[in-house]
Amino acid sequence: MTLATGQRVRVLEGPSVGHVRTPAYVKGKQGTIAGVWGSYGNPETLAFGGDGQPARPLYYVGFRQTDLWPDYAGPATDTVYLDLYEHWLEEA
Repeated sequence: MTLATGQRVRVLEGPSVGHVRTPAYVKGKQGTIAGVWGSYGNPETLAFGGDGQPARPLYYVGFRQTDLWPDYAGPATDTVYLDLYEHWLEEA
């Protein structure tokens, strides 16, 4: 899967076992790819002495705060940006 800037994605709702860099508050939520950083070793295996292979694409993903927290009282355009690895994302 290759994702592109501007594409809508959903964060998978998998369990957070071990060293997971995907915050629970975005699991199951939709966001938009704001940028592509490149490919890096998988931190979930690197944290336990693995080699991090295969390398995983890392994306800069924006989430409207109103999509994350329904009672958010700020402007609808307020956005949270996170770096998320591709194996935690699916096309929305």
